[in-house]
Amino acid sequence: MLFDYKAVSAEGRMTTGRLDAINLIDLEMRLKRMELDLVTGKLVEHHSLFGPRGVPRPELINFCFHLEQLTRAGVPILDGLTDLRDSIEHPHFREVVAVLIENIEGGQTLSQAMETHPDVFSQVLVNLVRAGENSGQLPEVLDRIGESLRWEDELASNTKKLLLYPTFVAIVVIAATLFLMVYMVPQLKLFVKNMGQTLPLQTQVLFFVSDLLVGYWYVIPLLPLVVTVVGSFVVRHNPVARTWLDGLKLRLPVLGPILKKIILSRFASTFAMLYAAGIPILESIRTTQDIVGNGAIRIALEQAEHSIREGRNVAGAFHDVGLFPPLVVRMLRVGENSGALDRALLNVSYFYTRDVKESVGKAQSLIEPVLTLFMGALLGWIMLSVIGPIYDVISKLPT
Repeated sequence: MLFDYKAVSAEGRMTTGRLDAINLIDLEMRLKRMELDLVTGKLVEHHSLFGPRGVPRPELINFCFHLEQLTRAGVPILDGLTDLRDSIEHPHFREVVAVLIENIEGGQTLSQAMETHPDVFSQVLVNLVRAGENSGQLPEVLDRIGESLRWEDELASNTKKLLLYPTFVAIVVIAATLFLMVYMVPQLKLFVKNMGQTLPLQTQVLFFVSDLLVGYWYVIPLLPLVVTVVGSFVVRHNPVARTWLDGLKLRLPVLGPILKKIILSRFASTFAMLYAAGIPILESIRTTQDIVGNGAIRIALEQAEHSIREGRNVAGAFHDVGLFPPLVVRMLRVGENSGALDRALLNVSYFYTRDVKESVGKAQSLIEPVLTLFMGALLGWIMLSVIGPIYDVISKLPT
């Protein structure tokens, strides 16, 4: 449980923060070890709609980098974590590291202590650290984890860049359309109708849409909100709906193939790290199922795991579920036959990472003109629907 606390140091300085503890007595004992005296403690109630609170990825990257450097230099884990705790600025993560120190002092290993914080350390990260502890290669494992997190951070940055321009253009288009429909069109509507001209179909449609927006303006902000809340609830509590939505994401034009490549690249990279760390193939695949973040691909991985359990080789299992294209399956088959499956998986990850970067660049160059044309067509339709009848009247006036 997480507690908000107020405590006083030996110098009489008041400090506040949050700390994991079993109860208030345990909280007081933990603060004593930190040379603090508990003043008040209150259990934190979690009411988040979006799950547990995590830690920014850059904080985890710094954590892995500094811990890798310290352990490689021969610094004991406890001393390294203590140094890290004093240098971390993120308050929640600093408290998590403080709890890690206390748990390790109580006899737990680093992986066991990290496993008690699933909102911060994923199961993949915990399994990799455990494998590094068992094999005596913890610095190497932490280095690979840091590289993977840096790659994910770069990928997230590229994805944001891809979506930034479409989002900006969509906002501009919606704002301009609403302004024209709610303010300009109603004023022009009276003028056009008073001319006694037979209105063309596109003008009638325009006026009908404008009347709807003026008469039911409150639906504009309310409808997206209701759809989002209801859709989120259904997807969260209905596995069938969640899997259907995940499959739909992969079938989206332009963005769908890019999303699939991103997921498969993450899967291949993580699978390679787990396998290279000595974790069995079936357990590696089962662990990666939790990080793909897509129900459709998760089902495919479950089918591949089932096929491998029944005696199928890795390349054949992935070929049967249609997860990877033939070129990637061939790479997996060669790596499996040569005993270098982890290297083959890293090649697959590199293959997809490079393909993702190229695809993102192509998508950006394609989306910009498409959205510009769409915006121009929409605004052109509105203007022609209004100006068309006026032009017809003017053209019929005697010269």
